[in-house]
Amino acid sequence: MNILKRYNHLSILTALLALFLVTACSTESGPGTGTMKVSLTDAPVNFDQVNIEILQVLVNQDESAEDTTDSSWYSVMDDSLIVNLLDYQNGAVLELGEVELEAGQYNQVRLLLGENNNVVIDGETHILTTPSARQSGYKLNVDADVQEGQVYELVIDFDASQSIVISGNNRYILKPVLRTVNLREEASIAGTVQPLEAEPYVYAITGEDTVGTNPDDEGNFTIVGLDEGTYNVWFNPTNETYSDSLVENITIEDGQQFEFEETITLEESGN
Repeated sequence: MNILKRYNHLSILTALLALFLVTACSTESGPGTGTMKVSLTDAPVNFDQVNIEILQVLVNQDESAEDTTDSSWYSVMDDSLIVNLLDYQNGAVLELGEVELEAGQYNQVRLLLGENNNVVIDGETHILTTPSARQSGYKLNVDADVQEGQVYELVIDFDASQSIVISGNNRYILKPVLRTVNLREEASIAGTVQPLEAEPYVYAITGEDTVGTNPDDEGNFTIVGLDEGTYNVWFNPTNETYSDSLVENITIEDGQQFEFEETITLEESGN
C-alpha cells in the first residue's frame, strides 16, 4: 500500500512538472522578431546642394501615437547627421539605420529634423528656415508588415523639388514633402537617355502623381517606388537646345522592374 501511494505521488508530481514545462514554453515563445531597415532617397531638383540635418528616425505600431518620448517608439536612428539630398537620386539610397522589432504590423514612422539646413544655388548658400518644424517630427503613415526572421526595407523619399519654397522676399523655406517606399513590393522604371548634353530630368506620370529622377553621368536612370498602373514617361531636357520627349502608356504591375530596351535619344530643337 505504501508503494502504491508513493507511485501515485510520483505520477502527480511528474504530471505537474510536465504541465509547468509546457506552460513555460508557451509563455516564452512569442511571435519572434524581424528587422526594419530605413533608407533615404530624393527626387530631382535644379540646385547645387540641399543639405538637411536628420536627428532621429522612429517607428511605432500605433498610427495615432503623438508623444515621441514614450516607450511605444522604437529608434531606427539616433545619431545626428547632415545629408546632401542630391547625393541620393536615381535609385541611390542612404541607409539611415535598422532596428530589431517584434514581428507584427507597424503603422507610423517619424522623421525628426534639426535646424542646420541650407540650399546651395549657383554656388551661393541660403539658409533653409523651418517655420512649421515640430519637436515631434514629420509623420509618415506606413503599412509595414515586419515578419519573423525577415528584413523589411523601407525608403523615405524626401522630395526636395516640392519641399523648398522660395518666398517673395527671397527667403528659402523648408516644408518637407515625404513619402515612403517598400523597395521589395513596389515597381520601378529604368533605362538610358542621351545625349548627356541635354541634361534631362526623367519623370514617371500617372494621373496627378509624378515621380522623377536625374540620370547619372552615363545617362542611366531608375525611378523607384512606383505603384501598379499605367505611366507616361517624360524626358525633360534642361538644355533648351534639345526637345523633350514623351513615352506613353507604359503599364507595370506590382513589383515589376520595367526597363527600356533601347536608349532614348533626345533631338535638338527644330530637328
